[in-house]
Amino acid sequence: MKSYRLCDLSEARIADLCQRNPGSDPSLMRTCQEIFQRVESQGDEAIREYTQRFDGVDLSQFRVSAQELSDATAKVPVRSREALEHAARNIRKFHAAQQVDEKPVQVESGVCCWRENRAIDSVGLYIPGGNAVLPSTVLMLGIPAQLAGCRRVALCVPPRQDCSVAAEVLVAARIAGIEEIFKIGGAQAIAALAIGTETVASVDKILGPGNRWVQAAKLLAILRGVAIDMVAGPTEVLVVADDSARSEWVACDLVSQAEHGVDSRAILVTTSERLLEQVARLVWQLIEDLPLRDLAERSLKESFGLLADSLDGALAFANQYAPEHLILQVKKPEQWTDRVRHAGSVFLGSWSPEVAGDYASGTNHTLPTSGLAKAYSGVSVDTFVKRITFQEITPQGLQGLAPTLETLAEMEGLEGHRRAVQIRRDSQLQRPTAKGS
Repeated sequence: MKSYRLCDLSEARIADLCQRNPGSDPSLMRTCQEIFQRVESQGDEAIREYTQRFDGVDLSQFRVSAQELSDATAKVPVRSREALEHAARNIRKFHAAQQVDEKPVQVESGVCCWRENRAIDSVGLYIPGGNAVLPSTVLMLGIPAQLAGCRRVALCVPPRQDCSVAAEVLVAARIAGIEEIFKIGGAQAIAALAIGTETVASVDKILGPGNRWVQAAKLLAILRGVAIDMVAGPTEVLVVADDSARSEWVACDLVSQAEHGVDSRAILVTTSERLLEQVARLVWQLIEDLPLRDLAERSLKESFGLLADSLDGALAFANQYAPEHLILQVKKPEQWTDRVRHAGSVFLGSWSPEVAGDYASGTNHTLPTSGLAKAYSGVSVDTFVKRITFQEITPQGLQGLAPTLETLAEMEGLEGHRRAVQIRRDSQLQRPTAKGS
């Protein structure tokens, strides 16, 4: 890991350190556009050819059968099933609390406005896979969709070389109540969900992480009128630590993120020069016996540590970086939470490793990366609903609003708008009065 003193860096250099996930390769976008065009014109046949070309798998059927789904449970050890169930309980409990009904607001006499939630009818979830096994992501996306009440949830995961899907992924899908599962990966999966084929019906929104091909395809899905959660870049963690932090624990947190992939970033910002030096040595020792050592090593070579003069300065940098995961390994971390302005998910204190959020603390691990935490939130039940506004106005309420409505319509030169109010006012003026009144 490279190390810097924050006070020695220019604004331009700091901005450079915060820059990641450069713009999409034009050739990649062109290839994705070709995939979309072929899927649109050839449907399942195009999916079959791309699966053969990119995954090296020749599939006759894309959909996971009911028998495959049923058989998966016996293939997963009891200990693993119990871990998935435990994680699911916590994820469900945390996300269930997000189902909040808003109360109607009487904005003025005779004018009442409110919002109501409606689940998105159909969503497509993308789970990276192939030889990797990511059942936790199935839970993180599937459970909020279930709680939101989505009528249809389709899941796409790349097939393995034996034409199967990892049993752990299928068990997680059953726990999350998902039965519509397709053995399709990459940009072609996103195209199938966005456009639809003979086998895969199109959806209203696509969610989930993936490589740069998947993310480029999600951008193209938007142009097809299909919503997405966000365009996610490589995963990242930023640890803010003071001299109370344990160097071994900080190093482990950095390494756990680095092993995700060569593009992952593990950043340490600390007020302790001793800690910075110790962690810089320890991370290389900790990756020695990692199964994914090569990935972690390449990631750490592009990661860095910063020595800050104060925690205020450390958190100022953290806000500029806007990390996906932010760990505060400092004394009394709760006293610093109000300084956090931009982060996907925050972990307070030495006993809150980022791994807990990855799997089973209950919060969602599908989070904004590459600085998007400045404007985006992580996935939640809200991600799977839209809010419809309602308003009900009485005759008296419209009388009170009418002068303002007509004046604003005139101001904008929209005579039709003004008349839509005037005709109602005139009808009230012409209404016959009761005898004797």
